[in-house]
Amino acid sequence: MFAPGQRVGVAVSGGADSVCLLLVLRELAPRWGLNLSVLHLNHQLRGAESDADERYVAELASQCGLDLRAAREDVLKIVSEGGDNLEQAARRVRREFFLGFIRQGVLDRVALGHTRSDQAETVLFRFLRGAGTAGLAGMRPVTREGLVRPLLEIERAEVEQFLVDRGVAWREDASNRDLRFARNRIRHDLLPRLAQENPAVTATLARLAAVAADEERYWEAELGRVVEGRLILRPPAVLFRLDWFGTLEPAVARRVIRRAIQAAKGDLLSIGMEHVERILELTGNREGSARLQAPGVDVLRSFDWVRFAPPGSYGAGDRDYELPVPVPGRVDLPGGRSFVRLELDPSAGCAGSAYNKDGTELDWGRISCGLRIRNWRPGDRYRPVRHTGETKIKSLFQEARIPLWERRGWPVLTCGDSIVWSRQFGAAADYAASGETECVLRVREVGEIDEF
Repeated sequence: MFAPGQRVGVAVSGGADSVCLLLVLRELAPRWGLNLSVLHLNHQLRGAESDADERYVAELASQCGLDLRAAREDVLKIVSEGGDNLEQAARRVRREFFLGFIRQGVLDRVALGHTRSDQAETVLFRFLRGAGTAGLAGMRPVTREGLVRPLLEIERAEVEQFLVDRGVAWREDASNRDLRFARNRIRHDLLPRLAQENPAVTATLARLAAVAADEERYWEAELGRVVEGRLILRPPAVLFRLDWFGTLEPAVARRVIRRAIQAAKGDLLSIGMEHVERILELTGNREGSARLQAPGVDVLRSFDWVRFAPPGSYGAGDRDYELPVPVPGRVDLPGGRSFVRLELDPSAGCAGSAYNKDGTELDWGRISCGLRIRNWRPGDRYRPVRHTGETKIKSLFQEARIPLWERRGWPVLTCGDSIVWSRQFGAAADYAASGETECVLRVREVGEIDEF
């Protein structure tokens, strides 16, 4: 949890758990050379009581000879402006407050006062919400971000006895007994009733969390090998192919879905097993398209691909564009993933030579106006090489199984009102180079282009 000489912020609310944590770390700090400070966030939820908590923590920090880093947040206002409930908003604000000191380089670690009793409540809460193994792993003793929980093997009753034995008072938060909150109902009603059947229920749930955490550590490394080269990042989106995904065992597939959500959303907050199962069901069909939304992520399946992205990002970066094209020269396409290069070759039109094998060669002599490149638009049609008649590009998309999200920015090259070339579908038959062509115009798209 700690390395010698680290700067550690101790999160102190004024409750028994956090006061105990502060006193324990103050005793241990000289052995490890830890540089402690006290962190306190006033949520302003209980008026004068919240302010009294803040004063208590300030006095405690002063008695311990430690610096206090305190702040205030109007959590009720945040709830009214956002979509979180009160518990979620308060937890998110606290987390950002603590992690802010680590991100800014002020602290190396932030120590939290969660106990084994809190762990048991968390596991039971998540189980009742339908969590999978990742959720049942509960709170981690050490997180990647630098949060640590030194009391996670200690029960709440032991913490309170520690303080009683030393004559140390602590603050009681009346809201912790408000049964309108699910966690409080679990703490004060459900767990005590379960303990009548199994007195060791707290230890049992904490042990389940430890086993689940071991499972998650194994899968974290294993999944990295499974998804390597398979999850395609197209910020803000993440994609994968269904022909690969369909070969995975369900246990692996569920974890791949969670990994994709995390990559697109940034976290797995509010994502439950019901969301994963719905997405798994959505991937079972490879025809047409389907779409669903989970908290903080929009999931779209189109033909052989699935796309995960934040809500509202579908099509947001692919607005209509139209750009002049220098010949010879290049033009960068919006999004920065690729560019189109145009090259003239006066010696390539010899009769009998190989031409237009890949549909990229135009007859420069047939192009009578300035070329422009733009995105495909509904109603666009032309006759590609080796096609017998004019075809809507939308129909070509369907035949080639091009995902919906790729179509909006799809580049086409135009001469006046005529399309002379399109990505993947190639040159128009009326403008294509032939054995009689005196000067060939080669059109190539270069960059990060997916093959469909």
